[in-house]
Amino acid sequence: MASRDGNGGALLSVENLGVQIGPFEVLVDVSFTLDRRDSHGLVGETGSGKSLTCRAIVGLLGQLGARAVRGSIDFDGSDLLSDDKTMWRTLRGRRIAFVPQSTASALDPIMTVGKQMEETIRLHDDTDTSPRSRAHELLDAVQITAVDRVLGSYPHELSGGMRQRVMIALALVGRPDLLVADEPTTALDVTVQRGVVDLLNRLRGDLGMALIVVSHDLQLVEMLASRITVMYSGSTVETGPSSAMLSHPIHPYSQALVASELAHTRRGQPLRAIAGTPPAPDQRPPGCSFAPRCAFATLECSDGAIPWTDLDDRGVACIHHNEMAVS
Repeated sequence: MASRDGNGGALLSVENLGVQIGPFEVLVDVSFTLDRRDSHGLVGETGSGKSLTCRAIVGLLGQLGARAVRGSIDFDGSDLLSDDKTMWRTLRGRRIAFVPQSTASALDPIMTVGKQMEETIRLHDDTDTSPRSRAHELLDAVQITAVDRVLGSYPHELSGGMRQRVMIALALVGRPDLLVADEPTTALDVTVQRGVVDLLNRLRGDLGMALIVVSHDLQLVEMLASRITVMYSGSTVETGPSSAMLSHPIHPYSQALVASELAHTRRGQPLRAIAGTPPAPDQRPPGCSFAPRCAFATLECSDGAIPWTDLDDRGVACIHHNEMAVS
């Protein structure tokens, strides 16, 4: 498959990634690139492989009993699928940082926020600043005002939004080139969500880092990411600029995702759900995995692998892309 969404100045390049858990390939074919200082969103239904892709990028597949079986992940010349522990000690927490989905499980419940931050700073910060002073700096950077109170608190004593800011502060300890945020606004109310979005956008600009964000909320992703990759059943099905992807998606699955958003539903009308469910990894149909749920599917869609087509600044895996592009 040709390089998707790519150029020679990419910080991160994911090509044809396949990941297996047990006997099943959960990721089949994931590809996208991310430029330095740029932002990229991964969207799709639960089970599409977004979080697993994030785990592959930050070298945490082993925690899930998963392993890469195909493809490559290149980060600024480093092979991220390598088992080189020295390389990962250099990269993870320093040049590549990760904000996981659940702040409640990611933070140690029996350690204060201050102790956890100081421990992380000693591990990943190479400056001469004292760990306590650096913790103050980081919490200031994520716009926490009652810094001393937060540092002395246990995670359960903080609100969800406050814990999310603490997790972002922890991710910034090593001054990363890339921040991977997996569902950074899950379970937060709308006002707090907007605060986290504004914070991530400001930090990306101030620190000059690249950002990968995962979310089910397409409008939120548009606020955070300049480009979007749509994933379905472990594969990339479409990628392109956020504005074009949300205003005129080409792949039928992308169109269905956009149509199901609350913003595209008139008052008094039911939400437009996508009929059916994604296939289990061991039950993918031949050809296009979305074909059983697609209103535009033909016999050709189930006849062999679906080729990837580059269309100017975007790409799509659909044999009917010409018809869909003008629909």
